[in-house]
Amino acid sequence: MLPAPCADLSPNTLDYEITPLVKPTGFREYDARWLFEEEINLLGIQALGQGLGTLIREMGKEPRIVVGHDFRGYSISIKQALTVGLMTAGIEVNDIGLALSPVAYFAQFDLDIPCVAMVTASHNENGWTGVKMGAARPLTFGPEEMGRLKEIVLRGQYKEFSGGAYKYVEGLRERYIEDVISGVSLNRKMKVIAACGNGTAGAFAPDALSRLGIDIVPMDAELDHTFPRYNPNPEDMEMLHAMQAAVKEHGADVALGFDGDGDRCGVVDDEGEEIFADKIGVLLARDLSALHENAQFVVDVKSTGLFMTDPVLQQNGAKTEYWKTGHSYIKRKSHEMGALAGFEKSGHFFFNKPIGRGYDDGLVAAIALLQMLDRNPDKKLSDLRKSLPKTYQSPTMSPHCADEEKYAVVDKVVASLQERKEIIGQKVRDVVTVNGVRITAEDGTWGLIRASSNKPELVVVIESPTSEENMKAMFAEMDAELRKHPEVGEYNQTI
Repeated sequence: MLPAPCADLSPNTLDYEITPLVKPTGFREYDARWLFEEEINLLGIQALGQGLGTLIREMGKEPRIVVGHDFRGYSISIKQALTVGLMTAGIEVNDIGLALSPVAYFAQFDLDIPCVAMVTASHNENGWTGVKMGAARPLTFGPEEMGRLKEIVLRGQYKEFSGGAYKYVEGLRERYIEDVISGVSLNRKMKVIAACGNGTAGAFAPDALSRLGIDIVPMDAELDHTFPRYNPNPEDMEMLHAMQAAVKEHGADVALGFDGDGDRCGVVDDEGEEIFADKIGVLLARDLSALHENAQFVVDVKSTGLFMTDPVLQQNGAKTEYWKTGHSYIKRKSHEMGALAGFEKSGHFFFNKPIGRGYDDGLVAAIALLQMLDRNPDKKLSDLRKSLPKTYQSPTMSPHCADEEKYAVVDKVVASLQERKEIIGQKVRDVVTVNGVRITAEDGTWGLIRASSNKPELVVVIESPTSEENMKAMFAEMDAELRKHPEVGEYNQTI
């Protein structure tokens, strides 16, 4: 039986070799992420697996699980340690090998297995590892399950059970690709950049999209876990700028960018303009609400206010609810509400029946966008972008703040902004605190501050429907609030 984990061990020592290292902050709101070797070791991963297996049995779930791994130099060893822990807890492990997160979610349905553990750090930089977990397809764990898992692991409450087994499952890549493109027919001739950032999506996206008869230009599709050009993150300006250059070089209709585990999709249009994912969500909502009467959508609090004010969505009778940021939150809320789709500004798109199975899948989102273009044969994506009411929108900005301090800082910011009667020289229209704080001025200009759920950062987003000046003024107000707290560091990018 493994001993209870320690929170702080030094590599290259005896204790590191015989004791699980698990830093408590790695247990996030809806998944788990650590810096490998610094914050968790292989014995710690094994303890995580045994804790997850114990939780699965505690929840009364069938003791069978799908496991897969992303393309990083250490992900196989992480998965193997996780597998040992799961088997020790009496779980039948079905290993699907190298996979995207949506391939693992698909495998739950394809193999009729209730549970999933996908080894991935998603778009995080090299050195990070993590696990996305679920036990009720198509949902992934939320705070309640993650809190209990944290308790089991950190207190060493994991148990041993008989019946553990290992099966290697072949053919999931091909079955997944065939499933994604099934029933999709495109008449419009299109040239599409498939940008993969040398991440796992390179083994899936170009092949899948080319089977739809599209002229595909693969970009950084060779698997290389050193990520030589940039991190595979379609919300990062470096990747978006590379996509812009590719569109102009090849005269493409659109560039589609996929993150490290393929559950997100970023978009650059035919004019080389990056379109933030929430604006893509508005365009998709317009398209889908014209096909499905009284369509319901769910979006995260970082998303544009156009979901509530866009005249086309209003005319189509579409309804939208804003909810907590995070793939698990939006997925669960969309499922509970029976929403047609859910959208996150980070690029997670969730499509329920008849489009998808409810989990986030960058390829399903990409195909939905291509079908939208196919239904508008006389319009370029840039034309559709320009048809949206004008807003002035910041990128997602992420000032550093330690995991141990970020939630306390946000609580103080929430309390301060809730007291405000005026902001940017206007009356405060409303303050939403469902996830951090989103404060809106009379003219609709809003600013959001929340804690990142998966990195030691805060998240700041600004939008104004009236002017760039008001957007910058709101940013100055939000930044002034943050500068009251010395725990908050520099931004990764700013406006």
